[in-house]
Amino acid sequence: MSGGNMMISEPVLELQNIHKAFGGVVAIEDFSLNLHAGEIVALVGDNGAGKSTLIKIVSGVHTPNSGTIMLDREQVSFADASVARSRGVEVVYQDLALADLQPVYMNMFLGRELVRPIGLLDRKKMLRETQQLVEELDVRIPSASAIIRDLSGGQRQGVAIARATHWAKKLILLDEPTAALGVAETAKVEKIVSALKERNIAVLIISHSLDQVFRISDRICVLRRGVQIGVRETAKTDKNEIVSMITGVN
Repeated sequence: MSGGNMMISEPVLELQNIHKAFGGVVAIEDFSLNLHAGEIVALVGDNGAGKSTLIKIVSGVHTPNSGTIMLDREQVSFADASVARSRGVEVVYQDLALADLQPVYMNMFLGRELVRPIGLLDRKKMLRETQQLVEELDVRIPSASAIIRDLSGGQRQGVAIARATHWAKKLILLDEPTAALGVAETAKVEKIVSALKERNIAVLIISHSLDQVFRISDRICVLRRGVQIGVRETAKTDKNEIVSMITGVN
């Protein structure tokens, strides 16, 4: 394998010859990519390139028509998103899927609430674990008891990523995590994403911002109309090359 030390590790995720069509329309054509622990790979391409479809395939929302998905060298087939989650794969979509009227700590454990032996919710423990995590990741929120709808866009995004971090054992997929955020909040989220490397989690991020891609990614994978144009090590390429790969114009 090429590259530095990180490439010596076994890949966490291997996509081999993934093909996906909806009706007669091909969304993904023969896509292959390996992703390693502690590595951030950016997925770039114009609208309609197939980026979100690919993330939905990895997270169990869509099933590929053909091709293989391997997680830790074992072939997997996720019947739905909950199966992917049970295997340590977490996704943060643009729409976040947070419960607006619930406090942060209840969102952190949404669908996986901690329960005491007598069957009541263990709110204290959920609150404590959430507070610890948001401090670790430096998510600036008033408290773990704050109600989601009272938070800013960046704070909500921080909570969504913190939740993914809490539950992800292997892999986090991020679909345009900073699209709706301002400069300061974007920087904050990028810092949280970069911190995932320290936890040895593999990250696949869709971003429309090449500035962002060059700031945080280790490798860049370019899609054009469902076709994988190429993968580049971020440190060995530049914006001009990536733009011409995205557009097909030299």
